[in-house]
Amino acid sequence: MKNYVRLDKSDNVVTATRALEAGTQIETVRTSGIVPSAHKVATTLIRAGDPVRKYAQIIGYAAEDIPPGAHVHTHNLEFRPVDASYDFATNLRPAAGAPARDTFMGYRRPTGRVGTRNYIAILTSVNCSATAARMIAQHFSPDRLADYPNVDGVAAFVHGTGCAMGGDGTGFEALQRVLWGYARNPNVGGVLMTGLGCEMMQIDWLVEAHGLQTGPLFQTLNIQDSGGIRKTVESGIAAVEAMLPLVDEARREACPASELMVALQCGGSDAWSGITANPAVGHACDLLVAQGGTGVLAETPEIYGAEHLLTARAVNREVGEKLIGLIRWWEDYVDRNRGSMNNNPSPGNKKGGLTTILEKSLGAAAKGGTTPLTGVFRYAEPVTVRGFTFMDSPGYDPASVTGQIASGCNLVCFTTGRGSAFGSKPSPSMKVATNSEMFFRMEEDMDIDAGRILTGEDTIESVGREIYEMWLRLASGEASKSEAQGLGDYEFVPWQIGAVM
Repeated sequence: MKNYVRLDKSDNVVTATRALEAGTQIETVRTSGIVPSAHKVATTLIRAGDPVRKYAQIIGYAAEDIPPGAHVHTHNLEFRPVDASYDFATNLRPAAGAPARDTFMGYRRPTGRVGTRNYIAILTSVNCSATAARMIAQHFSPDRLADYPNVDGVAAFVHGTGCAMGGDGTGFEALQRVLWGYARNPNVGGVLMTGLGCEMMQIDWLVEAHGLQTGPLFQTLNIQDSGGIRKTVESGIAAVEAMLPLVDEARREACPASELMVALQCGGSDAWSGITANPAVGHACDLLVAQGGTGVLAETPEIYGAEHLLTARAVNREVGEKLIGLIRWWEDYVDRNRGSMNNNPSPGNKKGGLTTILEKSLGAAAKGGTTPLTGVFRYAEPVTVRGFTFMDSPGYDPASVTGQIASGCNLVCFTTGRGSAFGSKPSPSMKVATNSEMFFRMEEDMDIDAGRILTGEDTIESVGREIYEMWLRLASGEASKSEAQGLGDYEFVPWQIGAVM
């Protein structure tokens, strides 16, 4: 393996594949100092104010003259807001035809949608009912569920809002969509919704507004009408006990891969994310789209500076304009809160070699593969088209994945370079490591090692195929490593937008 990677001939930086000492030969230059692994080295003189290029794209501007062989990072590379012009529907590459129709063993619901898991969900309308919901769920230990082998568990999805918020507007609507989306997710076989009674997010109103119907598999309770916490918990346990035999009747059957909707997510990223794991996930997404399935990219701040690549893949101008509208909303949102789009990357991202949000975004967008962008959706809005799609969300992983699951995702694929320990319920989450060193250090948490691409042992396409095949196995019931460790009960984090009143 060479001691550097060049991504495009037009780039004026390369990436070190190992820690480099001063004087190390890199193409036609020698390093002028120590360069950490995964960090950038200038291959030519970059004058102050000139663009720095990686992925054949601008990732920032030289804050000072950067001589050949110098380490390029936060000390000499600065961020500037993007000022891009956009093309629409100019880079449309339909998915290659699939030689055969792949299947997985899933739970076909009365709605026609297909689940990969079979949970009973305890949903809360407000934080005030969180403790009651957890008490109900905790009652159903593995021993108590032993007689119901087709039920994956009883999980409480609690959050920190639901009241002290405006009764209309963006935040209120987003929380409605999250709760409605989890209730309708195909990985959920039964629902108990719990509330306090006086909160802003009224359960009765939510049920009516979203066309939900109470019945044996959808029950509601509130603490004030039930007579307090103890009585609510007792009633909740009785309601779930009545649901269990009904939910257990579900059986897995062969279903086409087109019924998979995969949340494409990254967290704890490093400079290898955009070189190994994310492109491999992108290839897996292409394979899924070729089968008629759906990939859902998210984290709008983490496509900032790469959105022009996605608008060119939009199936039409309307879809592309919706994406640009999200970018403009985020610019305004950040400005109102006196922040910067460049507040992302995190300190860990920077230690891993990422310098600006532009660089991070170019790597993150690779998870979306190469097929046309067929739809753009609000946070937690149901994804109603197939193919490669985008959902608005913050870059904060738990909030973003919560929105993707509410949008209908029945699997989560999560890439990480620093080592993010993340899991999700009710949709299983698999981890793809960007580098082999971290994979072996955190092997109990990582499902696939994409670092083999860097060493030349494998290719983006072969690892992408491996990821796609694992999606089919996970969808059929195989446990991911995060599932095996019990993660997913505390990662439900609806995005809280707007003023707390």
